Amino acid sequence: MTFDSQAYAEQLEAKVTRLRDLLAPFDAPEPSVFDSPLQNFRLRAEFRLWREAGERHYAMFSQDDKRTPILIEEFPIASLRINQLMPQLKAAWQASSALSHKLFQVEFLTTLAGDAMITLCYHRPLDEHWHAAATQLAADLNVSVIGRSKGKREVLGLDYVVEKLEVGGRTFSYRQPEGAFTQPNGTVNQKMLNWAYEALGDRTDDLLELYCGNGNFTLPLATRVRKVLATEISKTSVNAALSNLSENAVDNVTLVRLSAEELTEALNEVRPFRRLQGIDLKSYEFGSVFVDPPRAGMDPDTCELTRRFDNILYISCNPETLAANIAQLHDTHRITRCALFDQFPWTHHMESGVLLTRR
Repeated sequence: MTFDSQAYAEQLEAKVTRLRDLLAPFDAPEPSVFDSPLQNFRLRAEFRLWREAGERHYAMFSQDDKRTPILIEEFPIASLRINQLMPQLKAAWQASSALSHKLFQVEFLTTLAGDAMITLCYHRPLDEHWHAAATQLAADLNVSVIGRSKGKREVLGLDYVVEKLEVGGRTFSYRQPEGAFTQPNGTVNQKMLNWAYEALGDRTDDLLELYCGNGNFTLPLATRVRKVLATEISKTSVNAALSNLSENAVDNVTLVRLSAEELTEALNEVRPFRRLQGIDLKSYEFGSVFVDPPRAGMDPDTCELTRRFDNILYISCNPETLAANIAQLHDTHRITRCALFDQFPWTHHMESGVLLTRR
């Protein structure tokens, strides 16, 4: 790839046109557009290893051909830290059979703040020779190292990295665990957080958040409202979110490990949930709901639930399912703000955001 700025501008405009066309039936305003750096924007990367001529190489595969490896020496879309670590790690495994024996996959996780973690995946048990070599590797590269083999995980250092993002003039600290979802493009994520912060505005009522993950949006949005009820089904993400709330001294959030579908049942009084014991749902004065669902979008019942709120702040990684959800809500809510966040430059993927307000 040449990473030509003109080619990028054309691709970005094609995404804007696609989003504009999808939202045209709903009289959406012109989207605000948040671009990405052309290179070194991706904070995480995963590589298979491919053995050729007696050496292991970083490898990836195209969507159309899962058998022919594309050998990689550098990865320009990944962060500078990942590109710095790649040759150093390769030299380390080439020099150590304890590190290279049956090593089949490598994962990097970095942050804008400079933190880094490497996960090494093996088709064999990890022994004391691996432990000694990996301990030295962690010290030499100044990273945390995690070893994974079937049913086992060994952590040398921390099993998370720490990101720091500035939103609304305040710096928030985020614990990002190994294996959990994190936004891949930190620069655009920070732009996305600031857009959501501004779109929600200062309020005197409460916020319901569905699919809260590690608290990526929860932390800044909690500073805009009286209190927040947030839900997330992943135990790893819930634990990270609780740590992030504590670390940032955000004390007006109640976090419950429920799916969006389960919370819908609870709010509709279909059935009680033990995990809601001690939480008085009727004490909340919800004025807004924030959703950041998976690619499938909101299921019809959850989408119907959001109709109850005056304001629906929606971040989407799939504009087609976003449009489908808006179609269900369009008779009661209108789009008052719209944005495109280019989380994934050089691909057709994009993140988008809308603020829907009651008619």
